[in-house]
Amino acid sequence: MDIAEVLTLADELIFAKTGKHLDYVQEAILRGTLQDITYTQIAQEVYSSPSHVRNVGSQLWKLLSKALKKNITKNNFRTVLEKASFYNYQLAIVENVTGENITVNHNVNICHEKARSPKTPQNPQPIAKQPRIDLDDAPEISTFYDRTSELTTLKQWILENRTRLISILGLSGSGKSAIALQLIQHIQYEFDCIIWRSLRDAPPLQTLQTDLIQFLSQQQETNPPNPPLSRGGEDIQPPSPPLSKGGLGGVINYLRSHRCLIILDDVQTIFSSQQLAGNYKQGYENYGTFFKQIAESCHNSCLVLISWEKPREIAALESHPKNCQTLQLNGLGEAAREIFTEKGIAESEKWSELIDLYRGNPLWLNTVAAAIQDLFSGNIYEFLSYDSLVLGDLEYLLHQHFQRLSDSEKQVMSWLTNQNKAVEISQKPALLELSPSDFLKAVESLRRRLLIEKVQKGDRAIFTVQPAIAEYIKTNIK
Repeated sequence: MDIAEVLTLADELIFAKTGKHLDYVQEAILRGTLQDITYTQIAQEVYSSPSHVRNVGSQLWKLLSKALKKNITKNNFRTVLEKASFYNYQLAIVENVTGENITVNHNVNICHEKARSPKTPQNPQPIAKQPRIDLDDAPEISTFYDRTSELTTLKQWILENRTRLISILGLSGSGKSAIALQLIQHIQYEFDCIIWRSLRDAPPLQTLQTDLIQFLSQQQETNPPNPPLSRGGEDIQPPSPPLSKGGLGGVINYLRSHRCLIILDDVQTIFSSQQLAGNYKQGYENYGTFFKQIAESCHNSCLVLISWEKPREIAALESHPKNCQTLQLNGLGEAAREIFTEKGIAESEKWSELIDLYRGNPLWLNTVAAAIQDLFSGNIYEFLSYDSLVLGDLEYLLHQHFQRLSDSEKQVMSWLTNQNKAVEISQKPALLELSPSDFLKAVESLRRRLLIEKVQKGDRAIFTVQPAIAEYIKTNIK
């Protein structure tokens, strides 16, 4: 049985019923089913959770059952296909979402005459191009929690708006790398090449550029250039990049000649510690020029930065949405309930309280859930009975953020933590030994590090510290 033929048939059936083609999760489920792969294994392949894949699969089998007028499940799908009677099964007339009748009449095994979805040209379309992908530096993500709205935003910026530089910002454990990996699954066929590099070891820019050019030049040698860029109805033919040219100009030329997606993870490692956010380490200032030029140059590629803090160039670049956009990754909200289910913690009305206390951070909640299961046999009430918020292993995670703070930022964090409620910053607190200018710079820097929260109250902005961070400060910062 040819898997490609089965996917083609399933896609036509699903399109006829819903007006939508198979998405990447549905396709992975079908492939996995034909290869006797479990939902858990499929979930790992698509960086999702087993429960989400199971739910998608349940809906998929229902749709196929209606289309084929035959009860289809994951357990019997392969068996049904292998029956000779199915090979010659003439599919019934199905009605698509527009009310049109479509006769699907083709043999799954032979496929001499393939049915076509509505509005599909009669001439066969070329097979989707296979991008060259290098994810050697990408982390292994076992579970991806629901980030539908954030994924939709990222896809719109990249595919519709053609945004050239995107920053994904969030505290450690918020799922920045996970959503970037999930994004690749959605958009990979829109690119000629995709490369993921981590800056965890803070490579000099020249080293990174040489690495990128080595990868991108292989694409140049094996594929013809993209069609010309278009601006205002006028075609622009980008210059052909000389393979020997290195440095920033060399990278830009490759981004013009092919559509490339470059993801740089751990960007915070090229910024200085004990200084305000976004200040580069000595010798790394040229990264700022690199980011700025990629955002402002004419090309159809995209650079994605994953970081704990925002580079200082980003604020100015964001005034032009095509040049630059920033996604701040916040907590999961109620979607975080899935974490407690996976950890085997009994459902409780206290789930929402726990999610709020740890702001829906996936890693933080996984860490806390593991402690609740280990120390309290899954009893959330006993865990929450402590007078102070329990951090446990979270203390080490938060320490990585706070060791980067400047003295002025530590003063402001301590002051905010000692307030009983969110406060305004219209005037500098008298007890802080900072100038008004230094006070505001520290507040702005803490916002760029995502360590303080802004709440809009009418026409006023007030600021506060989330509970887990406040508990860390009370214990560790004097």
